[in-house]
Amino acid sequence: MPSRNSGVMVQDWEPVVLQKKPKSSALRDPKAVNQAIRSGAPVQTIKKFDAGSNKKTAPVFSVKKLEEAAEPAALDRVSTEVRLAIQKARLEKKMSQAELAKRINERPQVVQEYENGKAVPNQAVLAKMERVLEVKLRGKVGK
Repeated sequence: MPSRNSGVMVQDWEPVVLQKKPKSSALRDPKAVNQAIRSGAPVQTIKKFDAGSNKKTAPVFSVKKLEEAAEPAALDRVSTEVRLAIQKARLEKKMSQAELAKRINERPQVVQEYENGKAVPNQAVLAKMERVLEVKLRGKVGK
């Protein structure tokens, strides 16, 4: 069995004060800071780097220059020869743009873009058109 302290027991009658720690938002409150300064409590102030400003000191580049450097200036479009060949073959087969689009499983806007010369040539789409229209198109792209 453990031995008990055989000495005289002493009680500590000093009051113990428990305080809540102030919230971090309360620590930043100007009233709380001024009160702490008046009462003589230590107050720590730290200057934050670029606090309160949205200024970026990094060198600013022109967005236009960045885009031109990252991407080619213009993509190749369908040549005039190809678009005329598509139109001619489609009209010889007496098809509308919508019918051709349905037969090649594309949207009508795709056929319209190819015939207007606004589309970027896609070899798969041109191959479908060649098969349906029975015309050679891919040897003429981009010339």
